[in-house]
Amino acid sequence: MKSNSVKRREFLKMAGIGFSAFLSGGFRAIGAEGLGRFSAIRDVGTLLPPDLNGIRLPSGFRSRVVARSGASPIDGARAWHGAPDGGGVFAQPDGGWIYVSNSEIFGKGGAGALRFSSSGTLVDSYPILENTSQNCAGGTTPWGTWLSCEETRSGQVYECDPTGANPAIPRPTLGVFSHEAVAVDETSGYLFLTEDRPDGGFYRFVPSRGLPDISCGKLEIAVVENIAGEDIVTWREVPDPLARTIATRKQVKGYQPFRGGEGVIIHERTVFFSTKRDNRVWAYNIESHQLSLAYDLATSASPVLSGVDNLAITPTGDVLVAEDGGHMQLVALTSDEKVMPILQIVGHDRSEITGPAFDPSFERLYFSSQRGSGGTNADGVTYEITYLRS
Repeated sequence: MKSNSVKRREFLKMAGIGFSAFLSGGFRAIGAEGLGRFSAIRDVGTLLPPDLNGIRLPSGFRSRVVARSGASPIDGARAWHGAPDGGGVFAQPDGGWIYVSNSEIFGKGGAGALRFSSSGTLVDSYPILENTSQNCAGGTTPWGTWLSCEETRSGQVYECDPTGANPAIPRPTLGVFSHEAVAVDETSGYLFLTEDRPDGGFYRFVPSRGLPDISCGKLEIAVVENIAGEDIVTWREVPDPLARTIATRKQVKGYQPFRGGEGVIIHERTVFFSTKRDNRVWAYNIESHQLSLAYDLATSASPVLSGVDNLAITPTGDVLVAEDGGHMQLVALTSDEKVMPILQIVGHDRSEITGPAFDPSFERLYFSSQRGSGGTNADGVTYEITYLRS
């Protein structure tokens, strides 16, 4: 355990993205009033006919392709990975940023990075994790690392340096199971994780030494009880997070099964997470422990969202939900309870939208079509959506 702590200090120092640097230059230092057009999704307007990249966008936005699977994004760089999946953005001290993307390929997965200058020019591309398996989604940390999640029964979480300067570190204490995504709540110091199984669990990790040290701690799973008409979550410890003989979720009697956990994101003490097999988005209040539905396809008055998958959030609390199949849309669940598509990819019927994430200014949105128009892992396309200033 001690050696892992030393590794972490060296990791952050060498990467140049330590905790204090991130707070001064990252998302938390920017107020919503000073952000770009994507900070208020509810106002973007209706979708226009497809552009030259086959993407339907609201007026005032344009798309560009920044990477294609199997091709070098810039001269001299390694080819971009296949099956691009979950993604996140990291602000850099020079005013630029890095978009990180997982690769959901069995046995040859991992994660890659696209580095942009302060003007938005793509200047570098490189791997940050290699030879892992089915890296689906993941999550950013406030101290500037990427948590890449393997979606296999023996899956682990890997903590990665977005700059590529340091090797990824496996974090088995976060559990060995079919990981989907993870989100960090700084206020409580907890991590929340989803499991992509038909009867998957919803997990909480409590670090023993506090953030940013996640090398040791306690893994817990949600148990839901109805108390006075409200669904209330209690947390019970998973005895063996490494699942050496029994799957993590099956070690706790009475755990609450969720039908295929997908994306997870946090906004103002609320954890939003999606479950694909029943097309729901859930909201868990960290303070009251109340669990409720933010969206349910079966009962929604605006049932335009299906195949719920990866999530992203705006500063004003609008939840973006990427569709796995469905109508190949990115749909906003706004804080004033609207359900509205903000983009749609046309002609990618055998694909899914993955990895939505904003640049630090909220003027740009990154995401991928995992299998592109060809429908295979080798046909992935990663896009940038930009708001054009008037």
